[in-house]
Amino acid sequence: MSLFKANLGLRFFAWRYIPLIGFCSPKIVRMDDSTLEVTMPHSWRTKNHLGSVYFGALAIGADLAGAFLVFSKAKARGINANFAFKDVQGQFLKRPEAKVHFTSEDGGIIDQMLDESLASGERVNKPVKVTVTCPSLHGSEPMATFTLTLSVKAKVKR
Repeated sequence: MSLFKANLGLRFFAWRYIPLIGFCSPKIVRMDDSTLEVTMPHSWRTKNHLGSVYFGALAIGADLAGAFLVFSKAKARGINANFAFKDVQGQFLKRPEAKVHFTSEDGGIIDQMLDESLASGERVNKPVKVTVTCPSLHGSEPMATFTLTLSVKAKVKR
C-alpha cells in the first residue's frame, strides 16, 4: 500500500470512526512489512499547558503506530482482522516540544499474530512496542516508550 493510500485510509477511518484521531492530524511517513512510523504535529491541538505534546496525543500516536500495520496487513492478505488494545504501559522520559515520531518495528509479530489467529480461530494477544522521538530537537533519543498488548482475531473474508 502506498503512503498516499495509507494516509487517505487513515484520514477516512479517523473522521468516520474516531474523530479525535483526525483532530490530532497524524501522518504516516514510513510503512513497510516490519515498520510503521507516524508523525504528529506540535500544535495547539496536541500541546499541553507546559508546551509539550500532551500525553493523550502521545497515546493516540502510539495507538496508530501499534495498530495500523494490522489494518494494512489484513487488507493486503484479504482477511478480516478485529483488533483492540487490552493493556497500555507508557514511560515518559523527556518532554517532546516539537513534531513527534511514533515508530513500531513489530510487523513480524503482527504477521505471527494473524497467522496464529487464522490457524486457531481464536483471539491472539501479544505486546507491541512503540518508541516516540522528537528528531528536530533530540535526534533518535526516545521521548517516551509504549508497550501495548494488541489483541487480534482474524478470519477469512467470505
